[in-house]
Amino acid sequence: MAQTTSRRPAKIAKKAAAKQATAKPVLLSGGNPQIAKGYGDAPVQAYITAMPGWKRDVGRHLDALIVRTVPGVYKAVKWNTPFYGLEGQGWFLGFHCFTKYVKVTFFRGTSLHPIPPGESKHKEVRYLDIYEDVPLDEAQFVAWVKQASQLPGERL
Repeated sequence: MAQTTSRRPAKIAKKAAAKQATAKPVLLSGGNPQIAKGYGDAPVQAYITAMPGWKRDVGRHLDALIVRTVPGVYKAVKWNTPFYGLEGQGWFLGFHCFTKYVKVTFFRGTSLHPIPPGESKHKEVRYLDIYEDVPLDEAQFVAWVKQASQLPGERL
């Protein structure tokens, strides 16, 4: 009887884990995925996989460009937002889903050349909004990522 009892919780735990793995993440306001805080590539990939519709391809593309541009980039998901930085140096970029666009945040954006177009109430922050039907200027984005990764990071 003790064996049956000890197997039962393991069986229930396996079922719960399988159910969690197949469950769709909750989409918050604007379709932003709700992903648990975590460090490394896995939570960022979970966030990207949960991005709705065309935004998922944008997320994959941004992630690939960032990884290619900044070898050894450090990743995390905090506050339902993927962050990119250099370990021990802080975060230089993040992105977030909104209803009609994906917003890229450059934490030291006012130090980039040219300055990204989106203004912020925060002194140094600048944004780039990516819309479904507007092609990303990949060369400019890569240039911003490279510049941003060389600046002091934000401690969040």
